[in-house]
Amino acid sequence: MPIGNGAPEQAGADIHHIHRPQTRYYAFLSYSHKDKELADWLHRELERFRVPRSLAGRLTANGVVPKRLSPIFRDQHDLSAGGDLAEGIKAALTASQYLVVLCSPTAAKSHWTNQEVESFKRTRPEGCVLAAVVSGEPFASEIPGREDEECFPPALRFKFDRRGHQTLKRADPLAADFREDGEGKRLALLKLVAGMLGVGLDELVQRETTRRHRHLAWLAAASLGGMAVTSTLAVTAIQARNEAREQRREAEGLVGFMLGDLKDKLEPIGRLDALDGVGSRVLAYYQKQGTADLSDAALTQRSRALSLMAQVAQSRGDVEGARRLYREAMAGTSEAARRAPDNPEVLFDHAQNVFYIGEIAHQRGDFRTAESRMREYKQLALRMVALGPDSMKWRMEKQYADANLGVILFDQRRFADAARQFREALRTIDAIATADPTNRDYQASVAESLAWLADAERAIGNYDGAIAARRRGIAVLERLLAETRDVSYQQRLIPARRSLGRLYSEQGRGDLASDQFRAAVNEAEVLIPKEPTNTVWLDYASSARAYLAAELLRAGKMDEAANQTAAVCSGSADLLKRDATNPPWRGTMSACWKLRAKLALARGANGEALGFAQRSLDVAKSIRSGDAVTDAYRVSSTYRLVGDIEQKLGNAKAARASWSAALRVLPAPASEEPDQAAERALILSRLGRETQARPIAAKLNAMGYRQIS
Repeated sequence: MPIGNGAPEQAGADIHHIHRPQTRYYAFLSYSHKDKELADWLHRELERFRVPRSLAGRLTANGVVPKRLSPIFRDQHDLSAGGDLAEGIKAALTASQYLVVLCSPTAAKSHWTNQEVESFKRTRPEGCVLAAVVSGEPFASEIPGREDEECFPPALRFKFDRRGHQTLKRADPLAADFREDGEGKRLALLKLVAGMLGVGLDELVQRETTRRHRHLAWLAAASLGGMAVTSTLAVTAIQARNEAREQRREAEGLVGFMLGDLKDKLEPIGRLDALDGVGSRVLAYYQKQGTADLSDAALTQRSRALSLMAQVAQSRGDVEGARRLYREAMAGTSEAARRAPDNPEVLFDHAQNVFYIGEIAHQRGDFRTAESRMREYKQLALRMVALGPDSMKWRMEKQYADANLGVILFDQRRFADAARQFREALRTIDAIATADPTNRDYQASVAESLAWLADAERAIGNYDGAIAARRRGIAVLERLLAETRDVSYQQRLIPARRSLGRLYSEQGRGDLASDQFRAAVNEAEVLIPKEPTNTVWLDYASSARAYLAAELLRAGKMDEAANQTAAVCSGSADLLKRDATNPPWRGTMSACWKLRAKLALARGANGEALGFAQRSLDVAKSIRSGDAVTDAYRVSSTYRLVGDIEQKLGNAKAARASWSAALRVLPAPASEEPDQAAERALILSRLGRETQARPIAAKLNAMGYRQIS
């Protein structure tokens, strides 16, 4: 089960459940234009493929099997030389259920192919991405000396979390081998189709064999009249056998028809009435019998159908409809769990619905319901482990449960409770990773859990624990990087080192802080030349430089601080040319103006400093990151700086007005993180309210907080 919102800077969570949006295109075909010949053939074959009648309408893990795989979208023109995907391409990706990537060394190096994969995977489960290997070798970049043979684009090689961030977990996309010495074009095509439909390859192969037999039979009939009768009887027998199979799946077919109707009506997108209408038909079918009266198979079918409908509803923004459908599905899985309390697979199905109801409550700010459901999810996970203690799957469910509950508590600013949950999640993944030390996914999850724990330990003022967790997490990432030379581990090291540097800085250990900030900058500078348009790396570099510049300012190293500040401002300006509304990038720009103001103030240019500080404040006020507390403290600290400069200029009244504004924008002081508590104490002190500031300062001093801004 996925980890919820508010993930630590360093890590991306391994997500197992991502809602699928309703689609207008069955698939999006992504390819390098050098592979156009195969793309033309594949596009044509997919659009004219007819799904066997015995499969159409069946409900599989991928949804309802359609009659046709059309329409298939593919870009017919070369992309422009701009820095991002065209809006039409983005819209088509959003409106596609599957992404089929033609993989070759050329595609692996194509910036645009990689961007299409990135854009798609930010909102879709891994199973919705399929690879068609044209030439080269998958994962050859991991083999020394064969890097040029890599055919998978970077974004295809790694999993993405729910926040749309690339993780360091290796993806394993379904791959069909179209190479000359591979599976052959026809078998590879059938493999792709089977992957999209969620059916076994053998079923399609059997269908293909049957089709060819029919064709041969008709050819024989044209030349041999006597053979025609025999061939017709053979074909009739095959059809009769298929009809019998369809009759044996009558119950499954009924719900499949309902959901097929749902799919057809929702393809134009925007028809919530169709969702309600078809959903009512499905429920009406089962209303004739109480949930307790349904057979085990019917109960499972009903619950899975409802869960699928809930995913469709949520992906289209109908959160309340999704919640209602998940509750209906949960009623069924609850009954199934009552009937089979010792079946961990049944408990697993129930746990998924429990999680989603909790996750929807979390997204809506209903923390009470979210926490209750996450605790229920944890109890189910514990039960699964008790029933199958040797199953890594059930033990990982417990780890997900602890981490998800920790996120709910962290977002409520119940940092001590969150830290306990993260410690438990770490114990679980430590045990799993120890049992299978060669599994890099488990090792990466250890680093992720350590990042969560470090954030929680820092929030409660346990700097020793936070630093120990960060250092251990960095060591894990360094080891994985040394073993694999995988750039995703190097990417994770940048915010991890930056966070460790912040911990040292807040303890007043400036030299150690600067070392970590420089290391973070250096990691980014190694990565950026490999892909100069990678905005994640550019953002990480600017953010690390901002921390380094602030630390250099505190140390009085003005020349170096000025150089780093110039790089911060240049980097953030370049990023904002791509997206002027991006909250983190705007935050870095606000930091740029604040650093410039402090540099001007240090050299006595007070008027210039005030102008820079006002610009920082204007940007800070415009940021809506979704984290209102962080946004408020950013504005408050900038108001304080404006007040400090006004005081330097001799404007005592204006200074006090700015400091008063700084205090007004601060939220209630419950569960402040150390730097936030320090900000409050500084503002109170500026306003002469020392009796309120002193207890805060004493508490910070006791936990080892020494940074003076």
